[in-house]
Amino acid sequence: MTTSAILTIVEMTLHEAARRRILLASLVCGCAFLLLFGIGQHFVLADIEHQGAKGMLRRGFILNFFTLAGLYSVNFLTVMSAVLLPVDTLSGEIASGVLQTVASKPIARRDIVLGKWLAYVLVVGSYLMLLAGGVLLEARLLADFQLPGVGRGLALMFLESIVLVTLSISGGTRLSTVTNGVVAFGLYGLAFIGSWVEQVGGFTGNVGARDVGTVASLIMPSESLWQLAAHHMQPPVMSQLNLTPFSPLSVPSIAMVYWAVGYIVVLLLVALRGFSKRPL
Repeated sequence: MTTSAILTIVEMTLHEAARRRILLASLVCGCAFLLLFGIGQHFVLADIEHQGAKGMLRRGFILNFFTLAGLYSVNFLTVMSAVLLPVDTLSGEIASGVLQTVASKPIARRDIVLGKWLAYVLVVGSYLMLLAGGVLLEARLLADFQLPGVGRGLALMFLESIVLVTLSISGGTRLSTVTNGVVAFGLYGLAFIGSWVEQVGGFTGNVGARDVGTVASLIMPSESLWQLAAHHMQPPVMSQLNLTPFSPLSVPSIAMVYWAVGYIVVLLLVALRGFSKRPL
């Protein structure tokens, strides 16, 4: 493994993303989202002021809920980008014959995988910081409001995006582009519904439902990381009283973070092995 080879692949991948206008499309859509969120926040603040003293008493709760809703949208957009951007970076280039040229040069196959993985982690991480940073900045400038635990929450959201990027890269070493996308979205959907089953189980005291949700989070830890992030970005009273849909009844433990890190490492090892064995 050579650092220079990995950096060369990173540069080539970023250049290709720019050439295909992926970065430009992401930037334009991100700015449109932030514009819409800012307009929505303006009307929310106007309604709070219109309610007078009653609105001011509820101001913190409303702004916390609205800002978390914005970050939930950011999280969803980031997850979609984490799956879609690298979904054909290996399988598609193998089918087109591009990787045959790259792999014939003195660049190890593992460096190709790691370089592409690092490039898309950087792209998706930058996209997350752009959107999440924009939401938080608008909340600060327009409403003088700041969520608690933002640093920890954003770190967990970034970890979630790395899980999805790694899953998409790993699938591309074995599967076709379409199959890879179906599998990645299918696992994300499994984690999403499993998380809600676990929350319903926590609300009703149904141990079986909670266990089903726990198993789903072990198969794909993405949604558990968001639940933990949302938990940290709320005042304790909102989390404890479950005042919003973003207040999980069953809060994932710190062990899920370690599981997610191990999940990423295992997927990367699978990707390295799968690509080294795949004929080009």
